[in-house]
Amino acid sequence: MKVVILAGGYGTRLSEETTIKPKPMVNIGHRPILWHIMKIYSAHGLNEFIICCGYKGELIKQYFAQFYLDNSDFTINMNNNNLEIHRSSLEPWVVTLVDTGEKTMTGGRIKRVKDYLDGEPFCLTYGDGVGNIDITNLIEFHKNQKTLATLTAVQSPGRFGTFSLEEADTKILDFREKPTQTSTWINGGFFVLDPQVIEYIENDETVWEQEPMIQLSKERLLSAYRHTGYWQNMDTLRDVEVLEEKWQSGDAPWKVW
Repeated sequence: MKVVILAGGYGTRLSEETTIKPKPMVNIGHRPILWHIMKIYSAHGLNEFIICCGYKGELIKQYFAQFYLDNSDFTINMNNNNLEIHRSSLEPWVVTLVDTGEKTMTGGRIKRVKDYLDGEPFCLTYGDGVGNIDITNLIEFHKNQKTLATLTAVQSPGRFGTFSLEEADTKILDFREKPTQTSTWINGGFFVLDPQVIEYIENDETVWEQEPMIQLSKERLLSAYRHTGYWQNMDTLRDVEVLEEKWQSGDAPWKVW
């Protein structure tokens, strides 16, 4: 199963960092948070990634191009322009980097990578959140639900998409993107999606968390996988500090590898 990562937003609430780099390239422990997210999936055997680039996407492309050399021993023969790799300690990843447009909304970015998905179910997440989500169980849960989309429901106060979720139910009845009232459960990302969800996305201006998810919930085709473990987004400088403190302490709950 392939993993699509939305990595093209402006990250305006983290302007201290994102004036010079895209949010997924903000470092936690000398590695971009994007690397941490990929390591979470890789720990569960998912090693094919599609990165939806946008704002300053060239820096993400440069990172992965350089990543190969930074983690290898090699000899450069300048007489014949030959590069010989002696040893490599690379991750077992296949990474496709797609320019999905600087101003494209989240739904539009998903639609733009449709041809890379081979018509198969896929994982989707944001490029700014980590957690100790059991991806293997999440995928199995989605298969058993018989819905088109499953999101990971997490418990956190604040400014995220909330929804109605009965205690004994797994189907989301009323998804709302950033309502004024608070809710126990919020959208933590880490989706599993059937390819048919792309039919709910109209164009580049479509926000995945609005019309598509609202319509899927109305049709009872959106499920919630409850995650009560660790989850943290990286939306502000304080969030970066929290993640950095946990990483440096040696007690980073999302480090499942």
